[in-house]
Amino acid sequence: MRTAVSLGILVIAGTGGDLAIARAMKRVGQVQLKPSSLLRGIAHSLRQPCMWIGLILHAAAFASFLMLLSWADVSVVVPASALSYVTGVAGAKLFLRERIDGDRWVGVLLIAIGVALVLAG
Repeated sequence: MRTAVSLGILVIAGTGGDLAIARAMKRVGQVQLKPSSLLRGIAHSLRQPCMWIGLILHAAAFASFLMLLSWADVSVVVPASALSYVTGVAGAKLFLRERIDGDRWVGVLLIAIGVALVLAG
């Protein structure tokens, strides 16, 4: 039971963090790899409330990941954490209004099947 709860926190908090940070960065705009652009992008991103929400959610996901690793095998925890790919695509569709084509949904289904096989084994 504790593994399922911690995995749920890991997946939901990690996905929520990804979505919040993505929303913040869409507001910031394109950031180039040049030092001045990168510093400007970081400074602007830190003024976005969604960035802070995303960082807090990622910290919660990391704490859950650490707890999981303390009592479960890494060969289960890491593949099971791939459920965040499934929730990430669904969240991108629902919250960020991204267009997801059929091929991408098939890939997400394959990931879900793979996680189910790992957890069943």
